[in-house]
Amino acid sequence: MEGVDLIIISSGVGHLNPYLNLDFEKETIDVNVSGFVVMSNVAYKYFLSKNSGHIVGISSIGALMANPTAPAYNASKTFVSDYLISIRQKLKMQKVTVLVTDIKCGFVDTNMAKGDKDKKFWVTSSEKAALQIYDSVKKKKKSVYVSKRWRIIAWVLKIHSLFN
Repeated sequence: MEGVDLIIISSGVGHLNPYLNLDFEKETIDVNVSGFVVMSNVAYKYFLSKNSGHIVGISSIGALMANPTAPAYNASKTFVSDYLISIRQKLKMQKVTVLVTDIKCGFVDTNMAKGDKDKKFWVTSSEKAALQIYDSVKKKKKSVYVSKRWRIIAWVLKIHSLFN
């Protein structure tokens, strides 16, 4: 990996799972949590040894809310975002100059966005999402919402969680 200065971890699978099929839940946790941790660990150790680099994790706006039809998916994305914050804090305590970016995507027009395309809320094209992610990585942001308008929903969800 000599010369690598950016690692983007996009580990995601999700199922609409209203009946809590254990196979779906386990697959989601295996990929979205365990797979993410393995790749984060590799990136962390590599960049720690160089004292530089940039770890980018792709999470989801789902990290900010519960979802009764996809509980493992939303919980796994909460894990991803919290894990990235913890790695960032760990690197700061170690006085290591490695950047960590958490990208929380809303609905992007890919196979991951389940349901009827015409009924999905604020769907973003994959091209627009990719450009916003690229721009955010270039600007070395810590936390990003894709598309940017999801930041409004994030504020509402955070305020709502204060009262529940």
